[in-house]
Amino acid sequence: LGMWQTGTPQPPSLHLLHTLSVLETYGWCRTLDIDVQGRLCMRGAQTLLVKTGWVTPDGRDRAVDHMHTVLAQAGVHMQFFAWNDLPGRTFPHVRALLTRAAHHAHRSEIAP
Repeated sequence: LGMWQTGTPQPPSLHLLHTLSVLETYGWCRTLDIDVQGRLCMRGAQTLLVKTGWVTPDGRDRAVDHMHTVLAQAGVHMQFFAWNDLPGRTFPHVRALLTRAAHHAHRSEIAP
């Protein structure tokens, strides 16, 4: 797992970017948290980061809230992992969601 071991918990904005980095490193998949080739879905990548100390469960929940906010702004009202699994979903869609959610989270972290 290399750089994913023994991390320091990060705020939601960085957790979302780390999630993207995990997916870029190991590959992205749908339907399973991790498939037989070692690729992960968004939820699987987040679980890896929780288990290796890069985010707390509370930080993960806050990151998920930011993903749901961004999805809702696009008119999507479903859990992010169900959205991840939709037919026709591609990794560029996932990258865009994680990036937008990270920016949304960052704005809330720096707001007074």
